[in-house]
Amino acid sequence: MWTNWSGGQRCRPVATARPLDEAGVAGVVRRAAERGHTVRPVGSGHGFSDLAVTDGVHLDASVFSGITAVSSDGRGDRATVRVRGGTTVGDLQEALDERGLALRVPLDLRGPTVGGALAVGAHGSAPRGGSLSEAVLGMRLVDGRGRVRDVARADLDAARTSLGALGVVLDVELAVVPAAPVRVTRSSRPVEEVLDPDFWEGHDLAEAAFFPSAPTALARWAEYVDPAEVPAEEADEEDDEPRERTVGVTSAGATGRTALGGAVVVERALPRLAPSLNRVASRLARTVSATGAGHRVLSDPPAVRYEQTEWALPREGLPDGVRALLGALADGLETGLPVRMRFGAAESGWLHPAHERETGWVAVRVPRGTDPGPVLGRAAEVLRAHGGRPHWGTRHDSTAADVAAAYPRLPDFLRVRDDYDPDRVFTNPALARLLGD
Repeated sequence: MWTNWSGGQRCRPVATARPLDEAGVAGVVRRAAERGHTVRPVGSGHGFSDLAVTDGVHLDASVFSGITAVSSDGRGDRATVRVRGGTTVGDLQEALDERGLALRVPLDLRGPTVGGALAVGAHGSAPRGGSLSEAVLGMRLVDGRGRVRDVARADLDAARTSLGALGVVLDVELAVVPAAPVRVTRSSRPVEEVLDPDFWEGHDLAEAAFFPSAPTALARWAEYVDPAEVPAEEADEEDDEPRERTVGVTSAGATGRTALGGAVVVERALPRLAPSLNRVASRLARTVSATGAGHRVLSDPPAVRYEQTEWALPREGLPDGVRALLGALADGLETGLPVRMRFGAAESGWLHPAHERETGWVAVRVPRGTDPGPVLGRAAEVLRAHGGRPHWGTRHDSTAADVAAAYPRLPDFLRVRDDYDPDRVFTNPALARLLGD
């Protein structure tokens, strides 16, 4: 029995294959097709959607990990790396750091694999920076007929965010940048101040967390700094308790991860206390700052396990969408976990939720062990009404009609899919619902 990280998705595949080389991956796909089985690539299981659920074959490519090549223009400002699809995001960012390199926009979750993160459009929080998908310059995969293929340049915008519908990612070429420390600050701010575009447009990295019944939000922002300007006492230290934690799930400092986890437990037992607990958490958060490698000081170790829905809203409609969502959740639907708001640039990927529009990401979470339906369903209703597209790695109920309406390049994606997987070896019920198989 396979279960994802949250426990909300599970399945019993007919087999789980862990090939040791490219020929092994190709062989798994061919044999499955010959026996009438479908194949789903499976990463770390950190997603919340049903994209990995199958009664066919799970293909675990975790053996394909690590950076295999690094190239540079000699000045260090146009570097690329080749990384295997089974590499975790955390391992990728650490390996880049060892080479004096970094992703343009840090990713705060360490567990997802590169292949999985690309499939669903995983992103950070940079108002002017793209997601991991936007960094892709090339890709090699095994297609639905068991052939190893370099993705053609003309097909790259289909492969950047493919939902795992085109094949098993073997390795990708990514554009990277010279590593530079970030100085991150987290502080409580009035909700309306955080919803003002001046907040996010004024920083390299920005995000916020809202408790629906609270008048203030936990805001976090960061700027890249010259390493020579960082005092030694501010340098990032590799310890077990870094000075800054994410505002997406936790409220560090006065409340802390342990305190928030305790508050969630109490709220589960006494739901009527959730608004009061949330107001206290928001009010007590003190201003803290830290400087260091972005993937460390912006790391996101979850305090509790949860279910999540996240939606990409057009940037211009973000303030109204968040206000409407907070009002809806304050009406008896608070969960003890804050609503998270992040940002991203417009993307070229045909199925990326930020396709061709600057985006505000809004995530709603429900602690594991409680029924997520009422809260996540209401959130989806509000955010879809404000032009939202669901993050493919989170829970949603979108259909093929919704996808067709939201993604103008869907016909181009389906044309590429017909080439890479004409027999639908990589399908499952989720893809059938979304792509109309």
